[in-house]
Amino acid sequence: MRDLPLESIHPNAFKAAEAAHCAGEQGKYWLMHDRLFADQQHLGRADLSAHARALGLNVAAFDQCVDGGKYAERVRKDINEALSVGVTATPTFLVGVMDGGHLKGARVIRGAQPYASIKAVVDEVLAGTK
Repeated sequence: MRDLPLESIHPNAFKAAEAAHCAGEQGKYWLMHDRLFADQQHLGRADLSAHARALGLNVAAFDQCVDGGKYAERVRKDINEALSVGVTATPTFLVGVMDGGHLKGARVIRGAQPYASIKAVVDEVLAGTK
């Protein structure tokens, strides 16, 4: 899982990505991620604190993390890596086998796809490793 906030169409997406990581410090990355994704109309700075409060997070620690930009570099790195391999939209999946830190035999799945389509690509990649 990597971050690819699409700032051109979601101006608050970058800070929302950071917020998910800050929630992760308190063991609630996926709860925050899913909550923000489900309510993309409320991603302003004050909204992020409200989401943290609703999840029962320590809001002071969360706010310090978000306001300090603790995860900004990580999110920016993910964006740059995605762009370097041609990923420009979400969801995008790269399916391959890691070998010495490199993804080999990668196949790209773009857009939301049914399970059967994803399974077929995974099975094909795995068959090629035997």
